[in-house]
Amino acid sequence: MATDSRVIDGFGQVSQTAGTVFRYLLLFATLAGLIALTVLLLFVANDAIQPLTADPGWHLVFLSTLVVPTLSTVGYLLARARAALSVGVAALGLVVVSTMFASGIAMILVDIIPPITWAGYVLTLAVPTVAFLAARRAVDLPLLAWLPVAAVVYYASLLGIPGPLGSVVGLSQTVPSVAALFSSLSVLPADWLLLVVTFTLPVAAAVGSYVRPIGDRVAVAVGVGGVAVTSLAALSSSTVGLTPVPATTLATLVFVPTSGYVCRTVLSRPRDRIGLALPAVVVGGSLLGAALVRAFEFAGPQSWVDWQFLTSAHSRNAVDAGLYPAIGGSILLMVTVALFSFPLGVGAAVYLEEYAPNSRLARLIDVNISNLAGVPSVVYGLLGLGVFVRYFDQPSGTVLVGGATLALLILPIVIISSREALRSVPDDMRQASYGMGATRWQTVKNVVLPRSFSGILTGTILALGRAIGETAPLIMIGAPDVLFSLPTEFSAKVSAMPLQVFAWASLYATPEFYQRAVPAGVVVLVSVLLAMNSVAIVLRNRYQNEQ
Repeated sequence: MATDSRVIDGFGQVSQTAGTVFRYLLLFATLAGLIALTVLLLFVANDAIQPLTADPGWHLVFLSTLVVPTLSTVGYLLARARAALSVGVAALGLVVVSTMFASGIAMILVDIIPPITWAGYVLTLAVPTVAFLAARRAVDLPLLAWLPVAAVVYYASLLGIPGPLGSVVGLSQTVPSVAALFSSLSVLPADWLLLVVTFTLPVAAAVGSYVRPIGDRVAVAVGVGGVAVTSLAALSSSTVGLTPVPATTLATLVFVPTSGYVCRTVLSRPRDRIGLALPAVVVGGSLLGAALVRAFEFAGPQSWVDWQFLTSAHSRNAVDAGLYPAIGGSILLMVTVALFSFPLGVGAAVYLEEYAPNSRLARLIDVNISNLAGVPSVVYGLLGLGVFVRYFDQPSGTVLVGGATLALLILPIVIISSREALRSVPDDMRQASYGMGATRWQTVKNVVLPRSFSGILTGTILALGRAIGETAPLIMIGAPDVLFSLPTEFSAKVSAMPLQVFAWASLYATPEFYQRAVPAGVVVLVSVLLAMNSVAIVLRNRYQNEQ
């Protein structure tokens, strides 16, 4: 008689029926969790966007110009060219994510770091770098011999001569820093032109290098075309209600990368270029629908996630409340967290994985790092309060203290994910490098890190996604619940999106805030998290394909 079970050495009696039931139970649990989360997000999004408040004509227009064409395109690509569908989804995702990222950068360049200051920073780093590389090419000396020279050159560029060290011994400043010298010029280019030179050109060069495998002429055309379109966008920005600086930023970070991806896809994957019809249909349908709605004067949904909400500060009136200072604070916090956690986390991972001996101390550190990854976030808030505020006597609730505290929170996660990425590099590649006479540092720099960089970056982005949604550490270090202006320096008070939403749900717990501001804030925060996770997923898939 047939049986569904058998005895396997080391496992005992194994039942196929039990395995099948267990598999379907796992599938049911996964689907139940996804459905519950989807329902919750739809419920919140409905309160924030209120799609049913729009005119029936508005729904009909976008149904015919956007929804039906998009679903038809997706269905066709699923049936005929699934590889092309992935190309279309990637292009559409690139447009969406780059637009969100460009909006954050534009916010920084408009309200926090003016273009002239940004250009000064770029020149401060570019001038000594070019001089150092030119000197190294002219004079052949070991790298260690050049380090003191590089330190002096960068010091003079950043701080001037004699700089802070001279003021200690009573010497007056004789040569200003490069940034100060640049800002003191009597005639300066327009802000958008400064951005084109110091921001658009590097981005265009990077995109050109991405397209270069297709051909040098194509790479040059993409780079030059990107700079030209960006300049045109800055000059014609007033026609679409923008100022030149945001228009330059959006064109640089949206049009230039997207055009590079499209050109490379069209020329290198001719069979899959039909997938680019998907973003064309979505963008074209959206623009056509907006034009028809405006022409027929159909009223859209009474959404709380609108331009006023994204560009206004907090208000005691839910109708006038906005998330702008909290968005800017979250951006500054993430920049600070990345600057602290990425080099420390990757450096610790490289040491523990490539250099540390297999000793009791190394195993103890490994166990403690794993344990620290599971410590509640409020404990890290207390640690930040005790170390940075009490011990180092720093002001509470500032960008620097908040960023350092959140960096401690995600540092174990960055270390663990980076170590996993380093472990995924086959040991045969290391041995081959050693066999060719490379040192351990050369092997790590030229073999291990390039091979594992995508995995390291994926883990770091996911860790930053956790940090951007944290509230407890910021409360513990004394960050204000609400702010009415953007922080402009690292020592300024800072708030964040989750902290602002928490304040609306607790300190201003009225029906208006619950039904309007809180859902709108949650939608914005979740959108940012989904965008960050999408980037991490794309990097992970690319990393797995490379393996």
